[in-house]
Order: sequence, then C-alpha cells, then structure tokens
Amino acid sequence: MLSYILRRIVATLPVMAIVALFVFSLLYIAPGDPAVVIAGDQASPEDVERIRQSLGLDRPFLIQFGSWVWRILHGDLGTSIFTNLPVSAMIGQRLGPTLSLMIVTLLLTIVVAVPLGVVAAWKAGSLIDRAIMGFAVFGFSLPVFVVGYMLAYIFALELEWLPVQGYTPLNQGFWPWLENLILPAVALGCVYIALVARITRAAMLEVLQQDYIRTAKAKGLGQGGILFIHALKNAAVPIVTVIGIGIALLIGGAVVTESVFAIPGLGRLTIDAILRRDYPVIQGIVLLFSFVYVLVNLMIDVIYTLVDPRIRY
Repeated sequence: MLSYILRRIVATLPVMAIVALFVFSLLYIAPGDPAVVIAGDQASPEDVERIRQSLGLDRPFLIQFGSWVWRILHGDLGTSIFTNLPVSAMIGQRLGPTLSLMIVTLLLTIVVAVPLGVVAAWKAGSLIDRAIMGFAVFGFSLPVFVVGYMLAYIFALELEWLPVQGYTPLNQGFWPWLENLILPAVALGCVYIALVARITRAAMLEVLQQDYIRTAKAKGLGQGGILFIHALKNAAVPIVTVIGIGIALLIGGAVVTESVFAIPGLGRLTIDAILRRDYPVIQGIVLLFSFVYVLVNLMIDVIYTLVDPRIRY
C-alpha cells in the first residue's frame, strides 16, 4: 500500500509542474501590460517602468518562473497588487466560507444522490425510475445561477424561511452557520446530485445482473441488504470516481454561487481579483484549486485500492 501511494505521489509531481507553469503564464496570456494596468492611464512611462521592475517583469521569463516557484515552495504566494496584503493571508481569510459550502454540498450530494440512484436502479423502467431520471436531466440542464436565484426568491424573499445572502462562521453557532449554507448548497449541488445519481443508477444496474445477486435473493436476503450491502459495495468504484471528478464542478460552481448569495469566500475573491487584474491573487487561487483537484484525484486512487481488490499495489 505504501509503495503504491508513493508511486502515485511521484506521478502527480509532473502534473503540478505543468499546472504551475500554466498558472504563472497567466500573467503573459492575459491581454494588456500588468504594469500599465496598475499604474493607471495617467502614469508616465517612468512610473510604468518602475512598477515593471518592482514586479520583476523586466527579467527573462524562466528566471521569473524559477523565482516564483522558489517562493511558492517556501509558502510565499506573493503580495496583492491593490491591497498590498500577502496572498496567502487573503486566501486564508476567505477559505472558511468556501470550504464550508463545499463540505455541505458534498454531504448533501452523497446523502441524496446515492439513494436516488439505488432506488432508480431497483425500480428500473418504472414511474419512480423515470421521475428520478427526469429530475436528474432537469437538474443537469439548469445553470447554477438560475437555480440560485429561483431558490432565493422562493425560500428567502417569498416564504422568508432562510436568509437570502451572507455567511455566519461556525464558531457563532451551528444553526446560524448551516442556515446560511442551505440554499447555496442546494443550488450548487443540483448538477452534482444529477450526475452522481445517473452514474449510481448505471453502476447498480450492471451489478444487479450478476450471479451473486441472484444467489443472495435465493438465500432470502432482504432487499435492503442486497441493494446497500452487496450491490452498492461492488458498484462503488465508478461512484467514487464521479464524486471525485465532481470536485471540479464544486470549485467552478462555487465562484458563481458565492456571487449569487454574497458569500465572502474564494469565489468572490476570484471575481474581484479578475475585475481588478490582481494577478498574484489570481495565480494563488488558481494554484490552490489545482492542487486541491490533484490531491482529490490522488485520494481517489488510494480509495480504489480499498474498494476494488483487483487493483494490485
């Protein structure tokens, strides 16, 4: 097991190197001169050149990249151009709301989508199956911001059951923390729930045709035990895969969801940095999201070894 994990970690290093190169190249891919943007329209050529030197933009590309990677390895993500605050500190201040939103959405998805997929496979071809798959298609088709505005209008403005926007830290109480996340989590999780439910149904349909399932039925095992112990366990590999891949949906959807519900997380910070062309902040956030995605995929590879005995270390 340990040797397998080490091999997977080594395999992720080239991926992270390519990601780091791409993230750093955003400074050059983006239109316009960052020094000119920072200096403003009224700045003189001398002011622009002074800013360019302070950012290191006058040095060769490889030297800039090497210096940037060296700082990253030492935990220095740079300094914001506009606030003059360390990027790592700005990310740390906004990490809590985004992490809370993603955790609640992930738990909601697993609790709702997996049972829906199991029931749809169990009742394949029935009205229940068609209703669940119809919901999955509907949820997969609607953009996150449309679902968000609909939920906010119905449950926050009309019914006044839940707050329409904002975020309350967990240390101020569990229910105030949770009630601010219910609508955003449902809006963000609709696409995710639809995806996981469809994959769960497809995986369960394949497993339910196996001989050992018929043997379990012949022995008189209850339907619940067959579905959730024997069948679901053997259908876990594709389900775990799509849950891990769906982390990218959460990361991308969090940017939109936090804007709709005014959650002060990394999504809002990303939009603010893009609008102001605060390149160090953009680079730091994109690098963090990429690292999280690679780490999640590494965890999935490790989980594979636990749920699928066919994989050898």
